[in-house]
Amino acid sequence: MSRRDVFHESVRRGLEKEQWSISSDPLRLEWEDFKVKIDIAAERLIAAEREEEKIAVEVKSFISASPVSDFHVALGQFLNYRLMLEVKEPDRKLYLAVPLETYETFFQGEFMQVTTERHKLRILVYEPMLEEIVRWID
Repeated sequence: MSRRDVFHESVRRGLEKEQWSISSDPLRLEWEDFKVKIDIAAERLIAAEREEEKIAVEVKSFISASPVSDFHVALGQFLNYRLMLEVKEPDRKLYLAVPLETYETFFQGEFMQVTTERHKLRILVYEPMLEEIVRWID
């Protein structure tokens, strides 16, 4: 079994606090011989439209000595997972979960802003100690 990120449970509880129903933990996808596990899949009812909103969340802790290396891994996973979701579950949006401290420092530089925009990253910013989602960035 693959290892979960340090803050996996914090993100899961944060989603549940926002009324998301966790449907898979992890979400397993397969395309030919390529198998992946996206950390969390969740749904919630959009009352006004009577439709269901579906997301997948890849949780990253950014706790190593090199946030650049952590980001390289996260970006590669995000791009591959997004492609798989486009084919296998096209109604599900993928988010990269990033700790608040990392978002407020590392993600604020010009390079990261351009990278985030260029790759159309959806980011979910979380506060791990409070187990809360503090920002959704589409």
